[in-house]
Amino acid sequence: IAAGVIGVAVAAGFILRRTFRTSLRTQKVIRDDPDINDWLVIFDWTEKILYFPTIAASFLAAVLSLLFSSIPPSVIGGVWFAVFFLNFIVEEYNISIKVLLIGLVGAGFFLLWLHLFGGVIGFLRFFKHIAVSMNATVYLLVGIIGLLAILLSWLKGLFYFVAITPNYMNLQEGPTESGEQIGREDYNSKVDTSDFLERLMGFGRIVITFKDAKRQPVTLLVWRIRQKAQLLEKVRGKFAIDHFQPKQEPSK
Repeated sequence: IAAGVIGVAVAAGFILRRTFRTSLRTQKVIRDDPDINDWLVIFDWTEKILYFPTIAASFLAAVLSLLFSSIPPSVIGGVWFAVFFLNFIVEEYNISIKVLLIGLVGAGFFLLWLHLFGGVIGFLRFFKHIAVSMNATVYLLVGIIGLLAILLSWLKGLFYFVAITPNYMNLQEGPTESGEQIGREDYNSKVDTSDFLERLMGFGRIVITFKDAKRQPVTLLVWRIRQKAQLLEKVRGKFAIDHFQPKQEPSK
């Protein structure tokens, strides 16, 4: 059965390889165009990719649980839960530098207030009662599920993406040529890195708005936002002009 499924998948890929239009193929076509020097092809990552530190911590916790039995499971689980909790805050809330600084200053004043009343040690001992203990199988399952979510997001991005060139933008919405070309004068772009913690992880958002008020903006979660923002500025700041290419006479 497995051999049959693999054979059918390979045959289908061989037959339909010229039908699929992926972001990789689009980048190759644009790269081979002599009139376009700057372009940008991006897609929307799932927000679950922000949990990558938790995924890495899950695999590390599984290895530690299997190989180092001397480490208390509650210690491994506590560190894993701390990483997960920080990831949850990053994914759930939009935290700017101002909010982060206010939070740190507030936490400092809170600990100072506890110190004046001699309650810092008691407050820290409270966290000793929070015991998170899981076996290696659970850690592996969490890590594998997280990786599958990221992989599926990448596969979706192969067929649902945005290709921006100096003269137009192509919105690709399917595995074939189902897409829409929009002229550069009919849309605007904006880079949003207001979430400071997302920016520390290398992520940001590119927002595309349209002059047609009936169309909803397109917001894309993008990795390596610094490089993508620089490329976007180059693309939006240029026009591409077709160069005249003389017709070549057939050789005799």
